[in-house]
Amino acid sequence: MVRDSFIKSLIEIVGESHVECSEAGLMAYSFDATPNFQSKPDVVVSPANTEEISQIVKLCEKHQVPIVPRGSGTNLAAGTTPTQGGVVILFNRLDQIIEIDEENLTITVQPGVITKTICDTVEAKGLFYPPDPSSMKISTIGGNINENSGGLRGLKYGVTKDYILALEVVLPNGEVIRTGGKLAKDVAGYDLTKLLVGSEGTLGIVTEATLKLIPKPETKQTLLAIYESIDQASQTVSSIIANKMTPATLEFMDQPTIHAVEEYSHLGLPTQAEAVLLIEQDGPHSVVSEDIEQIALLCRKEGAIDVKIANTEEEANRLREGRRAALSAIARLSPTTILEDATVPRSEIAPMVRQINRIAEKYNVRIATFGHAGDGNLHPTCMTDARNQEEMERVEKAFEEIFAYAIEFGGTITGEHGVGEMKSPYLAWKVGDAGLEIMKNIKAAFDPHNIMNPRKMFAKETRKRIAL
Repeated sequence: MVRDSFIKSLIEIVGESHVECSEAGLMAYSFDATPNFQSKPDVVVSPANTEEISQIVKLCEKHQVPIVPRGSGTNLAAGTTPTQGGVVILFNRLDQIIEIDEENLTITVQPGVITKTICDTVEAKGLFYPPDPSSMKISTIGGNINENSGGLRGLKYGVTKDYILALEVVLPNGEVIRTGGKLAKDVAGYDLTKLLVGSEGTLGIVTEATLKLIPKPETKQTLLAIYESIDQASQTVSSIIANKMTPATLEFMDQPTIHAVEEYSHLGLPTQAEAVLLIEQDGPHSVVSEDIEQIALLCRKEGAIDVKIANTEEEANRLREGRRAALSAIARLSPTTILEDATVPRSEIAPMVRQINRIAEKYNVRIATFGHAGDGNLHPTCMTDARNQEEMERVEKAFEEIFAYAIEFGGTITGEHGVGEMKSPYLAWKVGDAGLEIMKNIKAAFDPHNIMNPRKMFAKETRKRIAL
């Protein structure tokens, strides 16, 4: 519990109206989008600039008070929950686009800018910022950087780290550093920019970022392929890649997801299908037309019972929004929804989905699976009720087994959501004890007093690896 003198010092830094201590205010920032992780912070503060953040961090270091940087709270791994109390730092006052540099194809922004605002702003100038997490309408770029967010376009364009050129960061001792720059090449020393992206707020606080832009694609086309079996859908994914095509989007939904999305969005999806692929290609008109035609042929060759090419942008957008709404659609079906993101090589998608279905049956839980088939990033999503302790224990066992199989298939425990506190007990399963020790040493070098987002990524104990 922080002292009144500490609160008074915060008020001196940012002003009384930007320090929140009320019961209702603290409760609002006691959780993120992750079920079953909730804990009130001691205080919530909204700084206006880097200097104020630096002063706040110095104050917290002096008093050994934990700090949790928080964007819009869409985190799905308990990465922004203040489970150790302390100070939650908001970035709602750092929400400006600082510069669009069309000569160097960059945009420089503050961390509180909404991701979709960046995309829309640069597209109006004929430019393109590809990372597009499903939460892009509400998530902030600072949160995307902390989690190294992916999205539907990840197969062709990569993830957030591939577009971060430079950062301004407040370190855990309050010092401010700048990494990178508007450069095509920079190999001066360790790549601190890449290290900080995806560090989940455990190494420092991003206060400014310069993002790489590319020319906006001339056009795009979208198709929906419908399958009677998951194996046929999975084989289609492999076939498309083997034919040297890289779609902008290559998304997968299983039958429970199709049912939920159709009930929610009324898109005319075939609820009798076992799987659908949503595929989009962008680029020059001639290339896109040729690719979509070839992709449609491959879908049919691999067993698709129907292939629908969107005739208008409105129709294509409805299909995209249907996929983006998958979590919302599933969340309507139960009091608690747990979305995970086990990731496997593309060739293992069908075996992994079969294991997920077997595991759901074994533990008598309901799981729908969708995700980014093109990069093997699956989202097994459990419909449950956190008030039912016995069922939640079965859910936890089911996900433990899913993580174990993902690793067994050459995959990982998370492809884009991050480790946070929720998956920290399983990190050693993926990186090994030696790898975990290296990460802890890096954390200690940056943050010797462990005030930056403590308990995220590094659990007190690693879960015992289950035998398969």
